[in-house]
Amino acid sequence: MTKEQIDALLDKVRAWPPEELDELTELVREIEARRAGVPLLSEDERSAIEEAGRKPYAPDDDIEAFWKLHGIS
Repeated sequence: MTKEQIDALLDKVRAWPPEELDELTELVREIEARRAGVPLLSEDERSAIEEAGRKPYAPDDDIEAFWKLHGIS
């Protein structure tokens, strides 16, 4: 595709409705991320990670008791 063809296409794209521009933007971000080797997370993946970060961790005393129970510490 030539620079002129790309410019002509971009002129058409500028007239698209906002929801279609949002969709195009997301596709471009995905391609750029793939090219850079950086995966993009979906909203579901992002939510799952955030939720996992809010879950409580076991207290240090419980961890030590576990290791002692199994003869590791």
